[in-house]
Amino acid sequence: MVWDPDDRQAEAKAVGDAASLRSECEASLRRLGVDCIDLYQVHWPPTDGTALEDYWTTLVELRASGKARAIGLSNHTVDQLARAETVGHVDSVQPPLSAINRAAAADVIPWCEANDTGVIVYSPIHSGLLSGTFDPSRLAPGDWRLGEADFTSELPANLSVAAAVADVAARHSCSPASVAIAWTLLWPGVTAAIVGARRPVQIDGWLDAVKLELTHADLDAIAAAIVRSGAGSGPTRPAPARVS
Repeated sequence: MVWDPDDRQAEAKAVGDAASLRSECEASLRRLGVDCIDLYQVHWPPTDGTALEDYWTTLVELRASGKARAIGLSNHTVDQLARAETVGHVDSVQPPLSAINRAAAADVIPWCEANDTGVIVYSPIHSGLLSGTFDPSRLAPGDWRLGEADFTSELPANLSVAAAVADVAARHSCSPASVAIAWTLLWPGVTAAIVGARRPVQIDGWLDAVKLELTHADLDAIAAAIVRSGAGSGPTRPAPARVS
């Protein structure tokens, strides 16, 4: 993401040009005060016209030179991942995944599992909708969620799923956010989940997600709510071996 130095209010551009990527990497190394970045990812496909094979080649070279220990892609399709893999191994993929947004569980995550690629899912609480504290009346004018179907026309269906998640949380005496996160971690192939927080207390509310053991009955209850409401698309439940 490159900002216009002459117009700081202008939207940043997604640039995949080799010289730009190398410059951004060097700038990150300087800011972090390190010699190697643990994980360097392309968050969205560049919009400057750079071909996938070209920008991925640059990241492969950064890994080979020791500037990055691992490299990955985010918000890329299975076709794009397969093309990248022919250039150099994709170490990680970062797709969205929640009980509402399950599309990645149908294709991207299985591809990663088959290709020994780590998966770091993002938005497991679906931007607060599955947190147990979401209140649509509290969305302020200008909030980006007011322009999204998940928080407007599709909100009733999504709230039904949120209610099922909350019911499961009550049975485990934990927060709905913990259940929502634990649900994503149960998908075969998922390595970790990125969870956003604005206040420390929010983090305290879902740290137990890592140790939370959801049962088949829990997963069935959430799946049933998904089917009844018609919320989202994709598989309705994980089927991992480590569930009681």
